[in-house]
Parts: sequence; C-alpha cells; structure tokens
Amino acid sequence: MLELYYFPSPNGLKIAIMLEECGLEHRIVPVDILRGEQFRPEFLAISPNNRIPALVDHAAPGGPLALFESGAILCYLAERSGRFLPADQHGRYEVLQWLFWQCAGLGPMAGQAHHFRHFAGEQVPYGVERYTNEVNRLYGVLERRLAGREYVAGAYSIADMACWPWVVHHARQGQRLEDFPSLARWFAALRDRPAVRRACAAGPERMADREAYQYLYGQTAASVAAREAPPAAAS
Repeated sequence: MLELYYFPSPNGLKIAIMLEECGLEHRIVPVDILRGEQFRPEFLAISPNNRIPALVDHAAPGGPLALFESGAILCYLAERSGRFLPADQHGRYEVLQWLFWQCAGLGPMAGQAHHFRHFAGEQVPYGVERYTNEVNRLYGVLERRLAGREYVAGAYSIADMACWPWVVHHARQGQRLEDFPSLARWFAALRDRPAVRRACAAGPERMADREAYQYLYGQTAASVAAREAPPAAAS
C-alpha cells in the first residue's frame, strides 16, 4: 500500500495526479500545514524538511520506503509503475530536465509571486514586480516549448504532471493564459484528463489565514527546533 501525506497545494497535487494516472492503490493521509501538522514527529520522521508531499511505500523491496520531495516521488512512482518516464536515455533525460526545471524554477518562482502578491505582511513593490516578471518569463519558456508539441517532453509524462499544478493559479501569479496560446491549449487538455479531474477532486487548495502564517512563514532553524522539541517533563 502507498500512503500519500497530502495537502492540496500544487506540489501535493503533482503526486495525486501521478497516482491516479497510474491507477496505483493508495491512501491519502491529510497533513494540515495551515495548523502546524507538518511539525509532528511522526511526519518529520518521513519528511525531515517539514514539507508536503511525502510518500511511504509499505510494499517496497527490503521494507517500507519513505520519500520526500515531489520530484523524487514522481521519479520513484514512474520507475515503480514503468509509466510516464521513458526507458531510453534520450527520452528519459528530456523528461527529467523539464521536471527539474519545474522543481528549480517554475514552482519556486510562482510560489514567491503568490507570496508577495497576496500573503506578504507589507506591500513590497520590488518583490511583486520581480517575481511576477520571472513567472511571466517562465510561462514564455513553456509557451515556446509547447508550440507545435502536444506535451512538454515527447509523450505525456511526469514533466507535464509537475508543471500543470503550478499553472492552475495563473491569475494569482499575475499571468493571463490568453497571452500564451500554446500553454493555454496544453493546460486545458490536461485539465480535462479524467485522472487529473479525480486528483483535483481530492480537495481544493485552502488559502492561508492569519493563524496559518506562524506555521508557513518566517521559520528559522531555532524556531523549527523549538517546535520539534518534546515538552518538558513535569517536576
């Protein structure tokens, strides 16, 4: 049995889509990151970076295997299922480079655009402009890549599953899909896939409220260590 430790954010949605596309039996374990459940010791044991998603494969050879980081989880599930990651060297690395492009670029930059446009405690015009423009540039990279192509890297793959959730909230990032016709066509085609619809039905992304800010923003090594420390014994 596969257990997906999940919150309906873009990175969580990537894995939910992959599990649905592969038809792999799994159980979703909700992790409410808006209320600090990512700091529970049992979650940190499988995800030491206190982030979702995380996956445990209880049927892995040699015993249960715990994984964190969405890119690593996608690669693992692709290898486990034999799907959505080509076996040939050229095809495999075409997919992997776009997967890493998303993990290192599109996701982090879109996340910063979300933050400075909607969640920052004060308006920082430079931050808004910097990250909105960078996301726009990255959308342009995808637009050029998808011109004349159905999918990002050959056949439908984990590269598409990684990128799509980060385009869902394009308006929140200050982007208009009508400015990117090839990207818009690809986005709509993936949105209509039955597996993607099933994954999205696992729950809509929840917006952070003020209580959630203490768990999501401003963390330091010391503050995280304090959350992880066991309570002092009564004297």
